[in-house]
Amino acid sequence: MRLTTKGRFAVMAMVDLAMRGGRGPVTLAKISERQQISLSYLEQLFGKLRKNNIVESVRGPGGGYNLARPGSKISVADIVVAVDEPIDATKCHGEHNCQDGQKCITHDLWMGLNEKIFDYLESVSLQQLVDSHNKASNEVSSITISNAMAKSRSIAI
Repeated sequence: MRLTTKGRFAVMAMVDLAMRGGRGPVTLAKISERQQISLSYLEQLFGKLRKNNIVESVRGPGGGYNLARPGSKISVADIVVAVDEPIDATKCHGEHNCQDGQKCITHDLWMGLNEKIFDYLESVSLQQLVDSHNKASNEVSSITISNAMAKSRSIAI
């Protein structure tokens, strides 16, 4: 199973949106610029996200997108499913016709993997991704500041 760029880009864009949430609508142009994702591709993804009540659009000057519900209530699985990203490790797409129209001998293994992957993606919220990113950014900043302070002290002596 592999998550294609559709699923990856949708999750990246949603984390970007969630990080700026609460400060008004976020434009797709800004997300496109920050995440280096094609604007037309984002428009397609956000159309699907809007239809699935993951985001809300705001029209007019100052318009853009907001989360339709709190980030803690949106799972990564919600996002991936909303953009029609299949989570499927089977060769038959769950149809039980993997080998000459019959279920192959490893079909149940791959179906079990699908369930585990979905359960994991469902257990991770958008807010958790934002918090994790913010924590990592703050740790890098504090290390950089600490190193800069240490260097300035050694120079001053």
